[in-house]
Order: sequence, then C-alpha cells, then structure tokens
Amino acid sequence: MNQTDLNTIKQLPSKEERHKLFGSVDPGPRTKPVEKSEMKDLQNAREDFLFDLDAVGISNVKHPIRINSTMKPEIQTTIGTFKFASSIKQGSKGTNMSRFTEQLDQYHNEGFAIDITTLKRFTKELAGRLKQKDSMVEVSYPWFFERKGPFSDLAGMNHADATIKVNYHEETGFDVEVSLTGKITTLCPCSKEISEYSAHNQRGNVTMSIELTDDFNEDEIDWKHQLLEAAESNASARIHPVLKRPDEKAVTEQAYENPRFVEDIVRLVAADLYELPFVTKFYVACRNEESIHLHDAIAEVTYDKRDETN
Repeated sequence: MNQTDLNTIKQLPSKEERHKLFGSVDPGPRTKPVEKSEMKDLQNAREDFLFDLDAVGISNVKHPIRINSTMKPEIQTTIGTFKFASSIKQGSKGTNMSRFTEQLDQYHNEGFAIDITTLKRFTKELAGRLKQKDSMVEVSYPWFFERKGPFSDLAGMNHADATIKVNYHEETGFDVEVSLTGKITTLCPCSKEISEYSAHNQRGNVTMSIELTDDFNEDEIDWKHQLLEAAESNASARIHPVLKRPDEKAVTEQAYENPRFVEDIVRLVAADLYELPFVTKFYVACRNEESIHLHDAIAEVTYDKRDETN
C-alpha cells in the first residue's frame, strides 16, 4: 500500500471542524484591558486580610543548574528542584509569583552555579524585587560522584540527594542549612551474634541536615563531601556501582567485620558532625530497608552545639 492509498481510506473533517466537534467555540467579545498598566492588580490590594503569612511563594520548580564538587566529576550539570517564598503582612493580599521565576531565569542566563554565596545574593535580591524584608530559596538536586571498587579499582557513578536552604532577613542576615541523603550498607549485629553462620544486611538511607557557622567558607570545604564521608565511613560498608568478584568479597567481609544497628549509625554519624567546626546544629536520621522484615527500621537525633554555651 502506498502513501496515496493510506490518505484515501478515511476522510476526516478539517482540524478546525474537529476542534469544534470536541467543544471548541469561537472567541467571545473582549471588554477587559490588555495593557498591564490598565489591568487591576488584585495581588497588591491593601486591606486588613486577618493574618500575617509566614511564607508565600512557589515550589516544585525544576530547572537546569551547575554545581561544583571536590570529587569527580568536579563540574557537573544536573536538575534542581526549587522552592521560593517570602512572608507577607496582614495588610497585603498576596505576592507577585512571576517575580520568583523572573529572577531564576535571569540567573540562569548569567550561568547559574549553585553554591551558598550565589544563593545568598539571590535571596537578598529577591527580597528587594518582592519589596519584602525577607525571602527564602531552597534547591534540591542529585549530586553525582565517582566511586571505585575496593579491589579492582573500576569506577562508576554514585549519587546522593543534596539540598541547600537559605533564609534572608534584612535585620538578621542569613541562615543557611544544607542537607544530604546518601545510601550505605548495614549488617545486623544481632543476626551476626545469634546465627551459626552469615548475617542479614540491608541498604540504609542516611539523612543529615546541618546549620552552618556564619564564617563557613565553601571555597575551602565541600560540605557535600564532608557529609557523605560522615555517613559512609560509619557504615558497615559503602555502596558501589561496579563490583567484580574480588570487590564483592572485600565489601561482604568488611560489612561482616563492622556490624551496625540503625541506632549505631545515627550515633556514630552524629559524633562526626559534632566534631566538624563549621556545624552549629545537626539532625541525623537513618532508615534501614530491612531484608528479613516488611518494615523499615529508623532512628533520629537532633543536637544543637550552641546549647552547650548557654
């Protein structure tokens, strides 16, 4: 069958007629202004609207970003998921939502590298654009890093989920919180203790959130690498993208030699974060995807080092 034969099998109405068939109608009369200066601005209405609002903005905004890393690949592009907000007073009805994405596009055109210094500048400029005293930006993204097999030295890519949150207020300045969720291997100490041979293990998910000191210098310290190391160095074993048989033997034996309860992981990671001089407050959580249960095992801890000086 040739192309001519295919086109003559069914005679369809025109595209315009098809649209009308499925509900499209002709445009009605236009009576409202088309110029922005003549349009009514409901969001900027001023009246008593009952309550101040802590945060108004937009979330789940996906956008390409660039990040730097002290681990290979040292420069990488990835997808950031953004949240933007500011507070508004009782006398304001709303905020100008388009200004959040306006500024995001402006930074993108200038080459948007995601780092704390840039996000501080972003939030301060955003507060000015919104004509508010404060603003907040939060961006989450997958961070990739090279991992080699312990015996073969064959490399592959692992990733962890990173987040930076910056709050700005013109009176108090900046608050910065960073987070990382990475995956580890844990081997059950109880299973090892009671079994004649072997022990069950599972994949653990370690989430760490830290508040940074005012003098934290990201040019000297890669916080992502520091948090990843805190999680992985306290695990039964690290996760690897490429494992040959000698690698698998090494990882399996390492896990057996370093059994960890979920409680152990949280306490050991907390100890490492406590020793980091640029951390003021931290939160650590571990969730183990149990291999012999249908449930997950969890543990969490929050600690504020500033309480020790009060």
